[in-house]
Amino acid sequence: MSRIGKKPIAIPQGVTVTCENGLVTVKGAKGTLTRQIDTVIGCEISEKEIVMVCPEGANSDVQAKHGLYRALVANMVKGVSEGFARNLIINGVGYKAQVQGDKLTLNIGYSNPVEVIAPQGITFECPTLTEIVVRGADKELVGQTAANIKAKRPVEPYHAYGVRYKEEVVILKEGKKAGK
Repeated sequence: MSRIGKKPIAIPQGVTVTCENGLVTVKGAKGTLTRQIDTVIGCEISEKEIVMVCPEGANSDVQAKHGLYRALVANMVKGVSEGFARNLIINGVGYKAQVQGDKLTLNIGYSNPVEVIAPQGITFECPTLTEIVVRGADKELVGQTAANIKAKRPVEPYHAYGVRYKEEVVILKEGKKAGK
């Protein structure tokens, strides 16, 4: 039995959860998220919490899915109530970012600016010219969008130029030394 799968998920005020035929739907202030889960894993919903139920004597694959689906549903509940955000930092001479509507324009050392269009449910913010905040209700989509932006200019290890996550630590390499 999964220890994570046994934990109940608290339902905040203003969030409604339904589970029919393996389709979990979570509605809240930030939007609506749906996910298909395996019908072997049950879902008991009360007024204040959700409990994911795994059948007795289930094999290891089903037990692994028990914890997985509990975590996914918990992320859905948190996403529609609070939302998720990933912070990116741009480092480089002349590198900058700006938002125009739902489009993010990056000047990151290429001859032309790189434009990233926000997927549905994602918003971009630029508090400063070198910071990007990706926000949304779906944790997977926020993370994937941030990873796609980061992949436009990976961080190089000598000067740390490029796009990186705010909490990411870049280990710099030592440059060449003048020989005698």
